Order: sequence, then structure tokens, then C-alpha cells
Amino acid sequence: MADTDEAGSEPPDDDGTDEDATADGEEDAVSRGEDADEARAGAGPEDGDASVADASDDAGATADGEGTAGAEEAGAPGAGADGAGDGGVSEAEAEISAQRELRARIEQRKAEKEGPIDSGAKLSGKAADLLAAVRAVESGEKAATYFDSPPPEPRRAAPVAAPPVRPRAAEPAPAAVPAEVLAGARAVLLKGGAPEAIAPQVAELLGESAGEALAEDPWRLLSVPGVRPEQADAFARALLGAEATPGDERRTSALVTWVLERAALQGHTALEASALRAALAERSVPDPEEAVQHAVADGTVLVFQEGVEEDAPVTVLLGLDRYAMAEESLADGLARLVRTGPSDVWEGTGLERAAGANGLIVHTGGETARAEPVALAERARATGLRAVVAVHGENGARRLGPDVGAVTVADLLSGAAGPGRDEDGAFALDLLVVLDAPQLDVETAAMLVESMPDGSRLVLGGDPGVLGGAGAGRVFADVLGARVCPQIASRTPDPGPLGELVSGIGVGELNQVEAPGKEVVIVPVRDAGEAVHRTVQLVADSVPRAIGIPAEQTQVITVGHGGSTGTRALNAALKQRLNPGAGRFAGFDPGDRVAYAQALGRTVTGTVVSAGPDGLHLDCEGTRTVVPRERVDSALRHGWALTAHQAAGMRWPAVVVVLPGDAAQSLSRPWVYTAFGRAERHLSVVHGVDQALPRAVAERSGAERTTRLRTLLEGLLAEPAAQPPAPGGAE
Repeated sequence: MADTDEAGSEPPDDDGTDEDATADGEEDAVSRGEDADEARAGAGPEDGDASVADASDDAGATADGEGTAGAEEAGAPGAGADGAGDGGVSEAEAEISAQRELRARIEQRKAEKEGPIDSGAKLSGKAADLLAAVRAVESGEKAATYFDSPPPEPRRAAPVAAPPVRPRAAEPAPAAVPAEVLAGARAVLLKGGAPEAIAPQVAELLGESAGEALAEDPWRLLSVPGVRPEQADAFARALLGAEATPGDERRTSALVTWVLERAALQGHTALEASALRAALAERSVPDPEEAVQHAVADGTVLVFQEGVEEDAPVTVLLGLDRYAMAEESLADGLARLVRTGPSDVWEGTGLERAAGANGLIVHTGGETARAEPVALAERARATGLRAVVAVHGENGARRLGPDVGAVTVADLLSGAAGPGRDEDGAFALDLLVVLDAPQLDVETAAMLVESMPDGSRLVLGGDPGVLGGAGAGRVFADVLGARVCPQIASRTPDPGPLGELVSGIGVGELNQVEAPGKEVVIVPVRDAGEAVHRTVQLVADSVPRAIGIPAEQTQVITVGHGGSTGTRALNAALKQRLNPGAGRFAGFDPGDRVAYAQALGRTVTGTVVSAGPDGLHLDCEGTRTVVPRERVDSALRHGWALTAHQAAGMRWPAVVVVLPGDAAQSLSRPWVYTAFGRAERHLSVVHGVDQALPRAVAERSGAERTTRLRTLLEGLLAEPAAQPPAPGGAE
């Protein structure tokens, strides 16, 4: 890496602000369950290679539909954030309606669990703990909301985006739950000692007979995001008395679902039977084997066998039907594209020749290599084909530039952007290039592939070294591993010292690079307080002054949400320095940098512009976005600092990566590769992990995900696809 800058060489704060005091005084908003908040903030788990049981400890399986984003469905993965505006049914709404029908062929998702939790201040004991656990996932304490008040005069002007702002309508609010249904749920909750404030979530989850269903099976409370097994057990004992036993089939069935949903937040679409039994044993289930058999018999989980070939060991996998259906639908759709693909002869690069003769192509490479599939789309348009380039988020579209006309995957699926659909419900296109493909979760990918017409071409492009998407599955890696279609590896490296550094990390080497223009700077720190202080100093003063990149174009990346150097502590310190204010609008002020978890694994960054009766108004990469007031608490966080999972798929002119001493066990090669690779022009590393960093790069390849897509593809397309000839080797 670059030459180290001594900590003392950084200039002192001009205004004498004591960021250390800010950091040291910041407490964890959630004392337990950082993985849960990771899920709700739009990122995957950041706390290392925890076991399934550990990861399931205080997490509510929510948004990522990113649960890693807002609520289990912070807008279902792939569904656009664009709701209709006021008035009649718009064209976008019609497209969304058609998309909902398409999604039903996979599985209708659970209803969005939204809305702030009211009251609860007078609760104590078990009920207060339960309400606190739900709030840990739903929001966290924020200042009172005054959406109907005029915005205060900001202390400093909010950054103005250079391109014109494109308006985006607010997401539609969820349908109101009937009063009688709420009353029934509240009565049962109160009887069991649970806070009545979670009644709306219970009613939305369990339907019109929520009260009766909960009284009959108290462990269904475990389906509410943020509720832990021990809290559901206490609720059941209050209702059932001595009948509530550890081996009750209702309890074991609920725990099986809970464990598998928690595993999905770590990327697994299924678990080995032994892992599921071990997780149940940790939850005091007396006979885990019997519990698994009962869950299979009543249809709670599905059973799959891997490795049934002769002489191959047989692995029994267990999974929820929503992920099983999505993987099978995705495998069928990809196989259909391979079988119905064109057989044209195109001249040009290896990628262009492969795209001419195949319906499915995989393209790998770094940031600079993204230009190759974009050029393919431009050539296809020049020949009269309907070609579309789709990216993970607005940040990706910004990096490609306005001339490319890229759309986000979410907007493409919802109909808010893109070519629209034909009379059969398929995309009206001939070629679709999907960049940032490693960020696709299995459910979004299934919807995308099902929408591709027969005979069309799909190019999946991305960097296989980055962290996978926050949702269940590892679509890009599984398609690569199955080798059922042409794979074109770009030979175009990312330039400069940053490109050299990140390329070395990708092969397990943390090299020292020459950085004459201070493209890479290392700032050693001794403890967490100094790490926060140096981070704020870099963003607010050193990088703008020495590198010429303003604070609003600098992104901080850290290992998790909690702790003394997590996103909460860093965001508090950065707000105090860069945009101090009382947080008049649900804890936010005009000019605040924010991270908006639109859906599972789909976090966008932006700036608060104003607030109104409809919600909080943001400027996200030049797109005006409205966060409905019902979703502000659950889906919005300050965004000066993000986790690496949240940052995946995005890049900024300058990045400050914070590596405190206690982060050593959370580091892996994909994490470092992703975090360092988010920088376009400058990278500062606040370094406190000593030799743990090169060891992580060299030795820790990251946690594996248990999925079925590769096996399904290999079974459907047994013969590997022929690779196109490429003079001189791969492109």
C-alpha cells in the first residue's frame, strides 16, 4: 500500500471541534442484534463469519424486502420505489400491476411491515423489552416528526446537484388495517404481556383473524421483525401456562422458519439438515430431528438432495418454499434463454461474437471493464435491436453518464423506466445488459429472467471479487460456477495506483503501491476514539484541502452499524461537524446525507432537501425521491458512513475506510476488496488493525453461501456451453 502518513501529520481541526467526545459518548442504539440492523439498513451482515444460530440471535427477517432494507418488504426486491402520484392510474401503476401478476408465478411476498410504533413509554419489564426489540429493527429512537411544519432555515445550504433533478413519486402507503382486526390483535397481545404497539404488524402478518390465530399459536409472534425466540416463549407461557413446552410442535415449527429466514439474510437459500438441527438445539428444542421431520411433514420446509450421482456423498438441504421457487424459476428461465438464444454471427470483440450467437453471456471485470458491455449495447442499437443497460442503482447510472441511458433494475421491473412490456408481459427488448450482477438476489433475478422474451439476449456483467448481494442467493457466482454459457473475462484493468492496489487484493496480495498524487493514504490510529476523530478530520478538512474533493463527494465505509466506530457513531460525529442541527424532521435536517433502504439489498444515498405532508424529500444522484412518512423511521438512516455491504455496487470520488482494532475478525478478502474498490480517485484508510489486514486479504476468502442454483443449472444444461474463440486468449 502507499506510504504511511503519521497520525500526527494530519492538521488539527480549524474549529477545535472535539469529535473524540462525540464518538466516546455514542452508545449502541441496539445493544444486541447488529445483524438485524444491518439487514434493515440495506446491507448484509457485516460481523464476520457468524454461525446461523448466532446470526439469528436478535435479527428480524425483514427488508432487503435487505429485511436488509426497511421492512421485510421495504418495497419488494425488484419492485420500483416509484409509486404513483396523486390522481388516476398512471402508466407506471399499470406496469406495476402487471408485474405483480408476474411475481405471483414465483410467490407473493409478505405484506410490507411498515409504520412507526407509537407509545410504549409506560411499559416495563417483559413488554418493554419486547417493544424495544421490535424498535431495534423498526427504527431506533428519533426526534419527534413535524412533517406538516415549514422547514427551518438550514444552518448551511444543502448541496445542489449539478444535473437537473428528476422527480420521483412517493411510494404508496400500505392499506389501513380494519379497526376490529387491530382490536382483536391488541387484546391478545395485552393478555400475553406484549406491547399493543406491535398490533398493526401482527394484524398485517396474520390477516383478518389475527387475534384468533395468535391466541391459538402464540409462537406466531416470532414472525414479527425484531421479536426473539425467548420473547415469543415468554408470550406463549403467559397465554398457555404449563402447556407451553420447549417441544411444542407450534414452537418448533416457528423456530424452523425463523432460523431459515435468518439464514437467508446471510445469503443462504437453504441449509444443510445438520446445521438446522444444531440451530434448533441451541434454542432448547428437545428433539431437533423430530422437529425437522414435523416441519417437513406439515410443509413448513422443503427437502432437497444434492450429490445424488453414483459415488458422490448425498447432502440433504432444507429450505423455505419462497426461495426454492425463486431458484427453480430462475434456473428454468436461464435455461430457456440458453436454448432459445440466437445463432447469429457477429464480428468484433469476444463479447460481441458471444452475444451474437448466444442468449446468455457472463462478462467479468472491474470498473473500467463496464465500458465493454455498454459498447455492446450501443452496437446492438446501431443495428436496429432494442437494447437496454440496467444497473444496480442511481449511483451506477451516474457513473456511466447520461448518454448511456441506463436504468435501474428496480425501475425496469416496475415499469418506471425502460422499454415497457409486450402483450405477453415480457420486456419489449432484444438485448439486456445487467451490470453490477453480483448484487442480484435470487428473487429479483428470477423476476428479471422471467420477463425476458424467448430468443432475446441477456448479458450479466460484474466483478466476481466484490461482496455478494444482501439478499438470499449468489446468482452471479452460481452462473459462473455452472459454466453453462460463454464467459468473457475482460483484460482491461482499472488504472492507476487504486486499480493496482485493488487488483492485488483480488488475488490475495496487499501490495505497496506508488501513489505520487496521494491516491492512497494510510492514517494509523491507536484506538476507536482516535479513529472517529481522524475520520471526521479527513472528510471535513484533509481530503478537501489536499486532494480537492469536497466532503459531499467523500464516503466513509466501516465494518458494521454498532460499536464505537460503527455507522451510528461515525454518522453522529460527521453530522455534528458537517451539518449540525436538531433533527427537526424525524431526526433529519435539510442538507443531511442519508442512506435510503428502498428494498432488500438496494440502498441509495442522497441528501435531505425538505419535508412535507407526504414525507421526506431527497435528492438521490439527481433524482428527486420522496420517502413516505410511514417509512422514514424504518428505511432511512444518516449516510455519511455506510457498511461495505451497503456500499457495494456504488462508487465515490473519495472514500475513507475505517478499520479499528476490534474489526480484525470481521475482515475478509471480499470485504477489503469491496471497501477499497469503492474509491474512484482517492482512498484514505484509517488503520488500526495492524497485520490483521494483510492476513485477511491473504487467508480469508469470505463465508460461503448455501444455494441450489448451480446444481439446478447443471442438471438442466448438462452439456457445458462452447466458449467462443478469442484470438490470443480471453478478451
